Amino acid sequence: MDSPLSSKVALFNTTFESHRESQLSNPFSESQGDGRMQRLKISKEDYGRPKAGSLTEYRGKKANIQVFQEMLELCTVIDDEGQPMSKADPNLKVISFGELFNIYTHINDKLVGLLLRARKHELIQFEGEILFQRRDDHVPIFLLKPIVKIREILVGKQTEIRRSLSPNPQPTGVLK
Repeated sequence: MDSPLSSKVALFNTTFESHRESQLSNPFSESQGDGRMQRLKISKEDYGRPKAGSLTEYRGKKANIQVFQEMLELCTVIDDEGQPMSKADPNLKVISFGELFNIYTHINDKLVGLLLRARKHELIQFEGEILFQRRDDHVPIFLLKPIVKIREILVGKQTEIRRSLSPNPQPTGVLK
């Protein structure tokens, strides 16, 4: 017959064993048991990525959704304020970095980082590795796709991330 005390002791022992096992695989833990730390096995695909279903993964995906939203806002500003590149295709726009900087810094202070990210996703193009205020004010920034197509791409990526979010993310370690 189980007494309330024995069930609490069993629960404590289960929690203790779980914590002890997690500390054996933690390279930053001071308690390493009998001196043998278990070697963590990570595949190439999982290296540098958080555990699936963890709070870290959840936060990263939420941050990606926000970055895609900011990229969409940046491309919308370029579309609204830029000049058509040619009369043949008025959907593709161009704007100078100086003009964009003056407009966009009132919206967001991460303009250069967003420009780099949008270029990585092949939404915009500009010369050089990075742009600096005043020095590169004359550099043109080209919108490579119509804003309708950009919106479709970025909203699609946001939707894909939202669908992959775990409904109940779990912490990776034991928090006390």
